[in-house]
Amino acid sequence: MTKDLYFTKEHNQVRKAVRDFVKKEINPYVDEWEEQGMTPLHELFKKMGDLGFLGIRYDPKWGGQGLDYWYELAFLEELGNIECGSIPMAISVQTNMATPAIDQFGSDYLKEKYLKPAVDGDLVAAIAVTEPDAGSDVAALKTTAKREGDHYILNGSKTYITNGTQADFLTLLARTSDEPGYHSFSLIIVPTDIPGFNISKKLDKMGMRSSDTAELFFDNMKIPAENLIGKEGEGFIYQMQQFQHERFSALPMAYVTMRNVINMTVEHLRQRIVFGKPLMSKQVLRHRLAQWLTEIEALQQLTYHIVRMKEADMDVTKEISMGKLLAGQLSSRVTDGCLQMFGGLGFMNEMKISRYFRDSRLIAIGGGANEVMCEIISKMEGF
Repeated sequence: MTKDLYFTKEHNQVRKAVRDFVKKEINPYVDEWEEQGMTPLHELFKKMGDLGFLGIRYDPKWGGQGLDYWYELAFLEELGNIECGSIPMAISVQTNMATPAIDQFGSDYLKEKYLKPAVDGDLVAAIAVTEPDAGSDVAALKTTAKREGDHYILNGSKTYITNGTQADFLTLLARTSDEPGYHSFSLIIVPTDIPGFNISKKLDKMGMRSSDTAELFFDNMKIPAENLIGKEGEGFIYQMQQFQHERFSALPMAYVTMRNVINMTVEHLRQRIVFGKPLMSKQVLRHRLAQWLTEIEALQQLTYHIVRMKEADMDVTKEISMGKLLAGQLSSRVTDGCLQMFGGLGFMNEMKISRYFRDSRLIAIGGGANEVMCEIISKMEGF
């Protein structure tokens, strides 16, 4: 089996623990949370933190497990078995989006006050980069953090913020200088219990229904200067590095989810009788599924190659961008094609395939759109 080539007995023990948790603590409640438009993250994350799931690669000094990238991969693959896209996204915000920069560049003070409680599941984190006029074009953001004595005064707004209505703190990118260029931005930890923080509204999304997504507004918030991550003016660079953790997390969840969608579709095709025969007897459908499985396998093997490169401490920017591009394109194609095979039944909201169809669309947009991935790849190829 493929996994035997890459995963040890210890890796698979972690895998089994995550799989059991998903089966018992998440999937039985997905329908309810989707209906409510919210997942109780404080409750869920505390359970995950107690089991050591939220800091697999982080230093044990800060509550982490200090394990390698293969353990993280096993964890992320099992999140792909959650029966929606919302909850894996919310979890990966905590583990792969809002905390890597604190771990890599933050002071011991920030690690003690924010990273460790996030790893323990005591605090819910969010990443706050996107603004109404600055999405993939990160350098266009306008939210400002002006230094005044031992504080930054934060003003502006952020939108499409996952975990935004429940977050205890934000890892936020703000403009700290009026100078042009990429050294005018800083990453700052913003606690949400400081005066001046406002949740403008909870956004109503097409998919990812059980994930709370918010528009946030900051009005003269006084943020302690010690909440600065790393050096002032280097936040853009830190965030570009943090994006690699975010984009990577989408890959294993995507190929596991797509395989589950295909398995669900195959079961339907075997049971659905049309013109006296199961739909599975149609060669065109079997070949379509075979083509998708081939591409899914290619994405999985690219992901495993990326992990080997990560373990060797190599630059994986191009390969992750390729994986993210392929995951976005393929997820949309597979879920759309499988929904088609369900016919009118697939158009019903009560069907899981319709949820997967809606949720998968975000992969090509969030964390850097497909077009941005193409631009990164072309630049790194020198054209």
